[in-house]
Amino acid sequence: MKIQTLITAMILAASGAAFAQTPAADPAATPGVDKRMANQQKRIDQGVASGQLNAREAARLQKREAKLAADTAAAKSDGVVTAAERRKLQREAHRDSKAVYKQKHDRQMAGSAAK
Repeated sequence: MKIQTLITAMILAASGAAFAQTPAADPAATPGVDKRMANQQKRIDQGVASGQLNAREAARLQKREAKLAADTAAAKSDGVVTAAERRKLQREAHRDSKAVYKQKHDRQMAGSAAK
């Protein structure tokens, strides 16, 4: 749970900084990806709270979100996020979103045996 809280705080901090600036003013801003990461984090948290995600599933999804956050930070590191980098980040966010949906709807519940 501590890791989940830490990752949530990192994502929200990163998304708050991105919302403060427009993409035209900051070529390294990624508000679309940041918003998706925050939304997916909420979906994971909701799945844990409702029991739709067991601990192993939630940890696996958190790891994917942490990789997306690291990839976003790497893309921003040179001060410009190129169109190709944006497409890559959006594809990764889309795959992560599909993984969250799949895990939340696989009929495995918290407390049951993991796959």
